[in-house]
Amino acid sequence: MCRITGFWDLSFKGEYNLPQIALSMRDTLIHGGPDDGGIYIEPQQGLALAHRRLSILDLSPLGHQPMEFENLVITYNGEVYNFKEIRNELENLGYTFKSNTDTEVVLKAFHKWGINAVHKFRGMFAFAVWDKKKKELILVRDKIGVKPLYWYFKEGLFMFSSELKAFPKHPKFKKQLNLKGLTLYLQYGYITAPYTIFENTYKLLPGYYLKVDSKGNIKINPYWEIENFFLKGIAEKEKWLKRNEEELTEELEGLLTESFKLRMVADVPIGMFLSGGIDSSLVCALLTKEGYRLKTFTIGFYEKKYNEAPYAKKIAQHLGTEHYELYCTPREAYEIIPKLPEIYDEPFGDSSAIPTFLVSKLAKSQVKVSLSADGGDEQFCGYTRYIFTFNKITKLANFPLKDLVVKILEILGVDNLYKLYKIFSFILPKYTNTRDKIEKLIKILKEKDPIRAYDTSLKYFLAKDFKNLIKIDLPLEDHLFKVKTLQKKTNLSKSDLLTLLMYYDLKTYLPDDILVKVDRATMEVALEGREPFLDHKILEWSSQLPTELKYKNGKTKYILRKILYKYLPQELVDRPKQGFGVPIYEWFRNELKELYMDYLNREKVDSLGIFNYKEIERMMKLYLEGKGINHHKLWLLFIFQLWQERWLN
Repeated sequence: MCRITGFWDLSFKGEYNLPQIALSMRDTLIHGGPDDGGIYIEPQQGLALAHRRLSILDLSPLGHQPMEFENLVITYNGEVYNFKEIRNELENLGYTFKSNTDTEVVLKAFHKWGINAVHKFRGMFAFAVWDKKKKELILVRDKIGVKPLYWYFKEGLFMFSSELKAFPKHPKFKKQLNLKGLTLYLQYGYITAPYTIFENTYKLLPGYYLKVDSKGNIKINPYWEIENFFLKGIAEKEKWLKRNEEELTEELEGLLTESFKLRMVADVPIGMFLSGGIDSSLVCALLTKEGYRLKTFTIGFYEKKYNEAPYAKKIAQHLGTEHYELYCTPREAYEIIPKLPEIYDEPFGDSSAIPTFLVSKLAKSQVKVSLSADGGDEQFCGYTRYIFTFNKITKLANFPLKDLVVKILEILGVDNLYKLYKIFSFILPKYTNTRDKIEKLIKILKEKDPIRAYDTSLKYFLAKDFKNLIKIDLPLEDHLFKVKTLQKKTNLSKSDLLTLLMYYDLKTYLPDDILVKVDRATMEVALEGREPFLDHKILEWSSQLPTELKYKNGKTKYILRKILYKYLPQELVDRPKQGFGVPIYEWFRNELKELYMDYLNREKVDSLGIFNYKEIERMMKLYLEGKGINHHKLWLLFIFQLWQERWLN
């Protein structure tokens, strides 16, 4: 596991010190690769490849990068877990090896098969290959997007990096705010690929590769698309449903066990993030069954409704893991929050980045690699919001008097509806963001397409909010561009809505929020994070599995539960899904209030010229008085202010 960066300046005329710039870019990433650093340059080409190493396989100097073989040079970040199998195949074809690294295997596989080599790789990776003969640079990113890869192109300068922070070190980088990226951030709390917060700067999409030649021509193509497996599953649904349920459960358990065991390949100690939920418990249970004794790590909160630590502890005790836990207080959060812009490079509004960083730091004190059970929800229908959309939103869409109800709600208005809620709150569910829920309900009732309704339900700021909040014109972009291809090819929004919702999150929330959060937090402390649920063989299988075996008898993750109940008592894991929530609502009304007051004051807001301070002041007043505002809106604005102070000023 490592960090990579580099550039190809097609108009380079010796106007800056090329090696010095490459080293400067490389060493902004030293946190993710403290064990070694390397550089490869061709000054006459204006080209530099750079690498920071976190040694996991073959800890010797033989793993030094960038690595060369004949006409190819590679700078590589990731782990190909089946590298020994591929190495054996290459040896049978006459290749010899100097190291025991997967880097050398990837390089020589690329030499033999070109881009088709990626179809042999099982793992997570992002790498750049320079072909000295063809004068061609190729970037490749893994199938689901576990490892990051950014690129930039303007005025003949092409750059790439594992993190955005390397780009400003190049003197020709033009630092301009990307308004489409800002729009996506304010709506969802993160920026969806291929967009970033900077102009002319992009995320390479998962499952894609990019080629740039000496004339500056850039070609981007997919080599793997999960959409194809969803389509295959839809076409063969009846065939799947005719199969024996126990047979399918056994087949899945075999796939999971193989994938989880592959992630135990390392020359250093390995641990596991354990939340006590279905997914992390299943990873621990299956690996324990296979004879592995894991160290497990959990973050807890003193605020009871956010705290999953007691559940994780019970799971750990039952499975016999060596368990470590740490409770997060406002003081720890106060120390971490100012670091978030440096860790994440662009505005990133997922507040669970705080405990993710803490659990990574805790794990690093004991191990150098930790497993994280992300991806189970998106593959096996785990989010309660799927079921809410399926059961409630679709019914609302077909409610006969819907149009009349919408008109009445709009006439009453949010303020009056909120007053009514307060009057009848003793018989209604308790929320801290009631005003926003009322606004979203009205918007959702207007939607005819349930996937649009789902998209609306996930947003923090709606287009309506922008009118009062934003002083400049923002392009209206949302996540629906990610699912429109599958929607066009199928009738999923009507026949199998749950499948479309899972596809939506596999294309957006998983790679651009969850995996970003874990990658940056782990690499910040030089810990390798591995995702055992995200082996492409599992993804290909789960994408074809009918939803009838994912959500059944009122149970989410039905087929995963069937496996887990074989190894853990049902009562240990059967509880309402909690999620990795953080008590920012409570903290910022009390101990951390000064941070909001400092970064969302009139002077700082007005100096940027983007936001209307009066609207922020109104939201802050409602929040501090406990009057139903979605506090995540203020959190997103606060994080943006932190970020721009670090990266725009």
